[in-house]
Amino acid sequence: MKAIIVEDEHLIAEEMKATIQAIAPDIEVLNILPSIKSSIKWFKENKEPDLVFMDIKLSDGLSFEIFEEMSLQCPVIFCTAYEEYAIRAFKVNGVDYLLKPVQEDDLAKAIEKVRGLKQGNTSAPPDMQQLINLFTQTTGNKPQYKERFIIKSHNKWIPIEVKEIALIYRENINFFYRFNGEKLIYDFSSLEEIEEVLDPDLFFRANRQTIVNINAIQSAKPYGNQKLMVQLKAPLKMELDISREKAPLLKKWLDR
Repeated sequence: MKAIIVEDEHLIAEEMKATIQAIAPDIEVLNILPSIKSSIKWFKENKEPDLVFMDIKLSDGLSFEIFEEMSLQCPVIFCTAYEEYAIRAFKVNGVDYLLKPVQEDDLAKAIEKVRGLKQGNTSAPPDMQQLINLFTQTTGNKPQYKERFIIKSHNKWIPIEVKEIALIYRENINFFYRFNGEKLIYDFSSLEEIEEVLDPDLFFRANRQTIVNINAIQSAKPYGNQKLMVQLKAPLKMELDISREKAPLLKKWLDR
């Protein structure tokens, strides 16, 4: 098997490469990629590997952004120091989720799981909805998503209902746009962390900088190489660029 490692800590990456070669000599590590940017470039220029070992928090953001830019099919073993991204990891090709410091036995089992998947001897990991169901099956209720955010404005704390937010835009800091066009600053979380607590039936991650409310969309039209341009309702009247990979997901999300 051919593999790559996505890890921004050089020593950790080299140690992982050595461990992989020790427990699975047939795996050839083609490259070590230290960032989202370098990973996207590599995937665009090379054939997909058989397996990816991937950290989550990289120097230029969360590695989930790679999957927003690229439509990848290869299995991923996530190796991270953070527990809170497990559900999201299984949404993007994750077959195992190992916490650092990664133990050799755990890594070996994860690799064997990938071998089983490729040979058809192991069932695929549960998808996002199945994982959510595991957490909610005792009550039978829909997962609880965030209902409001607290915004600091002019030395005051103002509660903003989530349903009032038409658009969330990231440009160094987060900006919330209300349906009336008002623009508010919210910089207590990353865009990825905000996305995690929003109802996916109501909000869609349009691109790396934007999350949009379905009720803010006026229309969507094709352009370029299978991309979409989304027009927002007045008074916002903004346009959002939807990538070729995201376009079919947006259509499916709108057509419910």
